[in-house]
Amino acid sequence: MAAVVVAADQVTKTLAVDRLGASPTHLFGPFGLSLGYNSGVAFSLFTRAAPLVGALAAVLAAVLSWLAWRARSFGVALSVGLVLGGALGNLCDRVFRSHHGSVVDFITLTHWPTFNVADACITIGGISLIVAQLRHGIVTPPARADDGAEP
Repeated sequence: MAAVVVAADQVTKTLAVDRLGASPTHLFGPFGLSLGYNSGVAFSLFTRAAPLVGALAAVLAAVLSWLAWRARSFGVALSVGLVLGGALGNLCDRVFRSHHGSVVDFITLTHWPTFNVADACITIGGISLIVAQLRHGIVTPPARADDGAEP
């Protein structure tokens, strides 16, 4: 799932950079397209801290990889894959695109900050993980060594 998210995110961002101009384009209802760059995290928090945000994203990716490996169910693994793919997609922007550590944003909604496919996947996966944690737990507990001896 993470690989699919990274691929979809990078393809859509490349199309946005290549084809969107400076003026916003209305699609339908509350949806539109407008090219922008975000050096911070969600809602433009921590702007001008791109190196720190990039380092934290790399650590988050490692933790999410471990969570995916230990996931209790396919649904949890899928949710972690969405979050991991989104984190890696935005990390790719910070490292490989020439926008000084900024992430490409291009999807607009009425009364909502501009975002991208990676951001949407992080949000959907995060909500799914919260629901999974509340219902069943996220990771499988470590196996206990039971040698049959009485304590």
